[in-house]
Amino acid sequence: QVQLVESGGGSVQPGGSLRLSCAASGSIVSLNHMGWYRQAPGKQRELVAAITSGGKQNYVDSVKGRFTVSRDNAKNTVYLQMNSLKPEDTAVYYCNFVPFRGDYWGQGTQVTVSS
Repeated sequence: QVQLVESGGGSVQPGGSLRLSCAASGSIVSLNHMGWYRQAPGKQRELVAAITSGGKQNYVDSVKGRFTVSRDNAKNTVYLQMNSLKPEDTAVYYCNFVPFRGDYWGQGTQVTVSS
């Protein structure tokens, strides 16, 4: 079964940047719509960025202009470049298909934005 493994999280100060990676164990990235989701403490998981199989990108309003989703089909990897990070971006970030498939949630990667 295909696995999705997230990495690249960490602790940064407001205004900082991080680049998240999502490595897929199979050649599925180029064939599917992929997305980055996040879940903050006490909140529901939300889709924040998506990239279609054709390369079109979509973002939730709260991250537009700050986050960029991209994909390297040869490496079966999806990326999320996060700039101008804010404390409200603090969450565990996951990648999954769009729409998500419940069996493919990974461990996620923690992003903490704090001064």
